[in-house]
Amino acid sequence: MMVVAKVPIDISATCQQKQLELLFLSSSTKRSISITKTFFRRRKCLITMCSTSHMPHIESLEHINSVQSRSSSLPIMVNGSTGKMGGAVLEAAVSAGLNPVPVSFGGPEDSGKIVQVGGKEIKLHGPSERESILSSVYAEYPNLIVIDYTAPAAVNENAELYAKVGVPFVMGTTGGDRERLYKTVADANIYAVISPQMGKQVVAFLAAMEIMAEQFPGAFSGYKLQVMESHQASKLDTSGTAKAVISCFQKLGVSFELDQIQQIRDPKLQMEMVGVPEEYLAGHAFHMYHLTSPDDTVSFEFQHNVCGRSIYAEGTVDAVLFLAKKVQSKADKRIYDMIDVLREGNMR
Repeated sequence: MMVVAKVPIDISATCQQKQLELLFLSSSTKRSISITKTFFRRRKCLITMCSTSHMPHIESLEHINSVQSRSSSLPIMVNGSTGKMGGAVLEAAVSAGLNPVPVSFGGPEDSGKIVQVGGKEIKLHGPSERESILSSVYAEYPNLIVIDYTAPAAVNENAELYAKVGVPFVMGTTGGDRERLYKTVADANIYAVISPQMGKQVVAFLAAMEIMAEQFPGAFSGYKLQVMESHQASKLDTSGTAKAVISCFQKLGVSFELDQIQQIRDPKLQMEMVGVPEEYLAGHAFHMYHLTSPDDTVSFEFQHNVCGRSIYAEGTVDAVLFLAKKVQSKADKRIYDMIDVLREGNMR
């Protein structure tokens, strides 16, 4: 039995791969398990998103005007703007009518650098005097929303800074101590969207997994799980999306530890084994989950592959608009995730 989620996507020729054989090492049996499947074949419409920016986008005039009115002049501060994800978010934000403030935070090596986007210059500051700078910017732009795409090691320190100043933020950076992160926001009682996955369509898949785990606990008891995730070599931590999906499988009765995830960061393996197009080696997110019954007679495969960063950038803009609305309405709930953004139903 094979379960494949399908989505109507225009697949480019660069994202078509041949039949592959993936090897997974089982830590319990210490032997190689060969799984010959077309895991990354595109024309069968496994969940694959090469570029949402090239898809036809039809909206009513009323909806467009509504989005424009919500985004007009909304100030944002994108921290980590020299990174590829931060840069993609800046471009998407400017296209959506958001207003990047001329200040951003980065690492010590970024201090003094200038980022240009949409005809504007953004000056980067290092770790020193960040609190006074952010407080000053927040005083000048009281509707400010901070967007964080920095580094896993900076997640908690940055969140504590935002909490101390009291500025709402969208945390797109993965990693860090997540329990501590949520506690920081809750204790400060500030507004935040925190999500390890900003791609709206992938989040919808995660929501479906959570519903299945909640309604059918133990449905996969005894099944063996193999997980592989491939990201650009610069990604230092394990996929937060993979962790979320694994959590659902654990609720469904599967025994699996995070250190059993097979991480692929070698570009050669990514092309030859995983089938990542060469032009997307610097920016992709491929995930595969393979379940096998105790007697090896039944198998399930779940897969979601993303080429590029536009899906995350667009989702981040939607998260900013969502959070700004919650702040303006003084909503009782303060901490949100991308599922909350999806449920709101006001995405562009």
